[in-house]
Amino acid sequence: MSLKEYVAKRDFTKTAEPQAGKSKDESKLLFVIQKHDASRLHYDFRLEMNGVLKSWAVPKGPSTDPKTKRLAMMVEDHPFDYRTFEGIIPKGEYGGGTVIVWDEGTYEPIEEIKGKKAQEKHLLKQLKSGSLKIKLNGKKLKGEYALVKTYGMGENGWLLIKHKDDYASTADITKQDRSVISGKTIEKMEKTSEKVWQHGQEENVKNSENSGKDATESLQDMQAGETKKMDVNKLLKHAPKTAIPKGIKPMLATLVDKPFDDDEWVYEVKWDGYRTLGFINKGEVQLLSRNNKSFNDKYYPITRLLEEWKINAVIDGEILVLDNKGISNFGALQNWRSEADGELVLYVFDLLWYEGKNLMELPLIQRQAILKEILPANDDRIRLSQVFAANGVEFFEAAEKIGLEGIIAKKADSSYIADSRSKEWLKIKINKRQEVVIGGFTKNAGTSKLFSSLLLGVFEDNGFHYVGKVGTGFSDVQQKEMMEAFKSLIVKESPFKSEPDVNKPSRFRPNPPNAKATWLKPELVCEVSFTEVTGDGVFRHPSFQGMREDKNAREVVREAEADTEDVVDEKVASKQQAHPMIKPPGEKTKRTLLNPNEETQIKKICGHDLKFTHLSKLYWPEDGITKRDMFNYYYQVAEYILPYLKDRPQSLNRFPGGIHSSGFYQKDVKGKSPDWVKTFPYKTSDGGDKDYLVGADEATLLWMASLGCIEMNPWFSRIQSPDNPDYCVIDLDPDKNTFDQVISAALEVKKVLDAIDVPAYCKTSGSTGMHIYIPLNAKYDYDQSQMFARLIVNIVHRQIPDYTTLERSIKNRDGKMYLDFLQNRPGATIAGPYSLRPKPGATVSMPLHWDEVKPGLTMKHFTIHNSVSRLKKEGDLFKGVLGKGVDLEKTIKKAKSIFE
Repeated sequence: MSLKEYVAKRDFTKTAEPQAGKSKDESKLLFVIQKHDASRLHYDFRLEMNGVLKSWAVPKGPSTDPKTKRLAMMVEDHPFDYRTFEGIIPKGEYGGGTVIVWDEGTYEPIEEIKGKKAQEKHLLKQLKSGSLKIKLNGKKLKGEYALVKTYGMGENGWLLIKHKDDYASTADITKQDRSVISGKTIEKMEKTSEKVWQHGQEENVKNSENSGKDATESLQDMQAGETKKMDVNKLLKHAPKTAIPKGIKPMLATLVDKPFDDDEWVYEVKWDGYRTLGFINKGEVQLLSRNNKSFNDKYYPITRLLEEWKINAVIDGEILVLDNKGISNFGALQNWRSEADGELVLYVFDLLWYEGKNLMELPLIQRQAILKEILPANDDRIRLSQVFAANGVEFFEAAEKIGLEGIIAKKADSSYIADSRSKEWLKIKINKRQEVVIGGFTKNAGTSKLFSSLLLGVFEDNGFHYVGKVGTGFSDVQQKEMMEAFKSLIVKESPFKSEPDVNKPSRFRPNPPNAKATWLKPELVCEVSFTEVTGDGVFRHPSFQGMREDKNAREVVREAEADTEDVVDEKVASKQQAHPMIKPPGEKTKRTLLNPNEETQIKKICGHDLKFTHLSKLYWPEDGITKRDMFNYYYQVAEYILPYLKDRPQSLNRFPGGIHSSGFYQKDVKGKSPDWVKTFPYKTSDGGDKDYLVGADEATLLWMASLGCIEMNPWFSRIQSPDNPDYCVIDLDPDKNTFDQVISAALEVKKVLDAIDVPAYCKTSGSTGMHIYIPLNAKYDYDQSQMFARLIVNIVHRQIPDYTTLERSIKNRDGKMYLDFLQNRPGATIAGPYSLRPKPGATVSMPLHWDEVKPGLTMKHFTIHNSVSRLKKEGDLFKGVLGKGVDLEKTIKKAKSIFE
């Protein structure tokens, strides 16, 4: 890529990035790796070559593990002087963000070549061929590496691979996060970089950084001063020895009316979730609510993560569902049934007991210091809740702007007093909210809803007192679930101390609603938001927020805001700054659709309700793999498999009883599929009208799976051009051959296609063979595709006649491998990429890098157990199949000129 592209993308009146430069070292080639926090954090790998820096963006950073291949996207050449650039590229400019020099040094070809010019010439030739092999001598990276072009990742896709040598290691080298020039981390550079170049002049960062900030940036800019590192071992030494506590409940905060500043207090986010205590002891986990109800099964992903911990501890925290801005969503949490319903996160903010030591008498800041040191970092779903030594009023205002529920203030030296509401922990709410008990419901005359409003109360003065009714905030689905819960609680008499008049007119509703009340035992707790409390103690403008299964009804009292000044003496605090406050879920990847407990589950997918039944049925009995596992797999890989199913008629290969049942193919779904399923008409030989099912979206994929379609078999063509396949397929079908022979045959096909400049994409069949796809982009018909495949397999057969055959009849193959070109015909199907197979081991038809196609590869390398993690790492290696098609006329001429 030319340096012109670099220059064209930048305005050098606004950015301090260098424009040019030339190496003065005549004996050595230089390399640099810059860590770059732009729209996404990545590492820029740059090699001096031909007077510029050839550059690749490496999203996950380099690895020293030969088994780990890193995607590297080639970007425009950069000027030589860019190798020492550190600082801030202003927002709005190309690559806006913070840059440090993560590593630098010299490099050379692996081959021994003397002289810098000769080395460059050799390396440029390798670069052009798509395989660059180098030896690095950096401050962090040393030894041999390869940069290999991979056509499965687009025109600029490469892989950065560590060779096996004395410098290879499985350790994560990116944890060494400081610049080799300044010693700064990205975060430190962002805070301390004094100047940026913008508006044609140098400007102080602090003078310009507040302009145009959104609330999230303002909040994250409350950076805490460096706190003195505490000696954790010394703190633990003085804590008393005890057995793990049992049956305790969490310490609670007192509600106050406004925020305050005081340097003896620290601040935290008030998350909108379920409070929980986690007891982890010798591999056993108890995740308990405020009322000692178990959350183990309900929030099973968090339980499983805690079970992986190698420590014994009692932690205090909050379970949340986060949205894509990092804000908690209580409604989503309340309706959470499986990982498809949102990203569960446990924020941990206190440590009560650790490895036989009771820490509750230690000051809060000491408990939090120990927690920070010992909290395992095994998953982004369990996080340390940040503590802010901030200006409380400013912290509250920033939290309000970005939509948080409120803040928590804690006395820095407070002890932990279990099952107590303390005035050393305070909560300041941004929106008024209150837990309330449901004492009944109403239904207005003429309404089609299951109920019109809930009648709410709290316990105080030795009775259950009415505080108002709420008629907004719940969905039809929630109403249905709540009515089921109400059935066993219906009573004849009102539970309220004074029976409310449900038909009382108001200035907002002068005409009575003609409502009928149904009374309930006051046992169910929900939460409402409201604007204020009227003089007679009734909530004004309440809105339902969700059920509170973690709260005991008898403990629900009216929360009265105490006057802040009565609780804490207000002082003027110095403006200290804090760590970044919030962040969205780290991974957007799907985990599972169905929870591991319920045998029948209904999920709304793409707007359609799908029912999943008999979920523990073993589909792969020898492997203990269930129907539930199959559904979860297809849900997780949907984004990868759907491009190869969308708009394609499907042959339904059904195994409703599992892989050992009598499977059968079904083509016709006429009158047998839901109305929303897309179909494609066809006629049978006797003139009957039938319908194929057509791949469309996640709902269609999962509905097919619900029929027992363990594998997915799409047409090669789409309904928009049914006679024109998107690709040509060569199917290597072994008989008595070893799989190593299948691999050899696949590599022979690759040699032939490479010779005529035809891109090819390979995958395991998931059974015994391999499939090689050639993109056609629907430019030719099936006859032309088959003719081309026949030409290729004829050439391959001539090269390896000893163990291959073109004989279709199995009995005439003499145990040889069939080079199948006849798959390229209308209506023919094979298992698509990423499809499961009804074979022992639950194997997957998996796309491969060509350098993975080598002896030793087996089908068992790719199964339901490891394919999702592979896809997260490698992405879709097959997407080039749906890209630009070959020119068959030119290609066939070239093939004949070379091989005939």
